[in-house]
Amino acid sequence: MLKKKLKKIKTEVYALGQHISMSAHKARRVVDQIRGRSYEETLMILELMPYRACYPILKLVYSAAANANYNMDSNEYNLVISKAQVSEGTATKKLKPRARGRSFTIKRPTCHITIVVKDISLDEYLEVDFLDSLRCSKKLKSKNKYTPMAYHDMYTNGGVWDKK
Repeated sequence: MLKKKLKKIKTEVYALGQHISMSAHKARRVVDQIRGRSYEETLMILELMPYRACYPILKLVYSAAANANYNMDSNEYNLVISKAQVSEGTATKKLKPRARGRSFTIKRPTCHITIVVKDISLDEYLEVDFLDSLRCSKKLKSKNKYTPMAYHDMYTNGGVWDKK
């Protein structure tokens, strides 16, 4: 009797956009609308919403779908936005000249947006024979203990000279 072992398969792919120049609060109201929806529905929502945050999020959704197509060879019809989060980035600071030689700092907020896409057609776990997984996990050891080393000549390589 062969034992079956479950092996986890990667079904999620992400795209990350960093230092996008908008506040995290404004990006979150768009991201909250697309979380948990399918890929095609997400594209329609983002193209029709009137917010400025939609364009960089739309680019990230396209990028996550392209990553899923390239890495997992998955179809766009099977993709779902499993996670979408927005975190605050560093604020860029500019100086605005004011009266009497003074300056005033202007802080432009930035945010980091992460879109995680999951392929629902793939199962997360794959059944593998227990004996096969043991054979794959053991490393093959060679009988020769010593590995051949390349000869290093310090005079031809321009190495360290003797200091007297």
